[in-house]
Amino acid sequence: MENSSNIAVFNLNGLNETRSQKHIFFLLTFLFYLLIIFLNLTLITTVLLEKSLHEPMYIFICNLNVNTLYGTAGFYPKLLADFLSDTHVISYTGCLIQAFVIYSSVMCEYSNLTVMAYDRYVAICKPLEYHSIMNTVTAKKIILILWTVTFCETLIPILLNIRLPFCGSQIEKLYCDNWSMVKLSCVDTTLNNICGYILVIACVSQAFFIVYSYIQIIRVCVISSEGRSKFVQTCLPHFISLITFSITTVFDVMFSRYGSRNTPQTIRNIMAVEFLVIPPLLNPLIYGLNLTQIRIRVKRWCSNNRH
Repeated sequence: MENSSNIAVFNLNGLNETRSQKHIFFLLTFLFYLLIIFLNLTLITTVLLEKSLHEPMYIFICNLNVNTLYGTAGFYPKLLADFLSDTHVISYTGCLIQAFVIYSSVMCEYSNLTVMAYDRYVAICKPLEYHSIMNTVTAKKIILILWTVTFCETLIPILLNIRLPFCGSQIEKLYCDNWSMVKLSCVDTTLNNICGYILVIACVSQAFFIVYSYIQIIRVCVISSEGRSKFVQTCLPHFISLITFSITTVFDVMFSRYGSRNTPQTIRNIMAVEFLVIPPLLNPLIYGLNLTQIRIRVKRWCSNNRH
């Protein structure tokens, strides 16, 4: 039995079929990553510089973009380096850090979307109480708590992984994740599995809360044309973000645990990285194009920079 302390590196086998065209994939991935950084930084900068956008809803959107940059930073730089290398390896410590960054980003995204749903619920269903319940100071405190809780709940499965002895070092993905490491263990992983199911239940519970919030919001909004307009402008982007992120993460979780090893590598890669590709690009576009306040400020900011 080979102890985890004796494993210096893990092999990432997700790129084995791209060696002949690695420079093309590198260029496309690099440009895509730059686009993600540009779009998310544009929204972050706009919210930070415009005092009129220092409201809870926009603060939560800003945090969503910050989290996107955090999560993608745990994936794309390593992937780009692997495209230029003939050996796709990652150190044991690096593997733990990458798994922590990517999945803490996932947990943070779900928590942020939950808070945004609550914010819209209070704003639309209880407008007279909104400013007493939700204000800028409260929003900042919520974000601080959100990140603290996220780091703590993501750290638990990582610490459970550290205690495991491993009998292999081959990870059939483009990046390290918790479940791929657990599958390499030589011992019983019941505790790790229980922890994983608890985290999944937590995410599902948040999803149910979001759905309940939107049922209440829709009931209020359908009464008047003004309510319907408010729903389309402020709630629809959030709902699209939730659906997109939920579907892409479910693909990754389900395929990681129950997918067949006989599935072509390309399909496995697509399933594994959807949540790191679609939401990071789609979120800033949705909020930047659909929310009038942000769209106006971005246009003004861009025109001022040209002059």
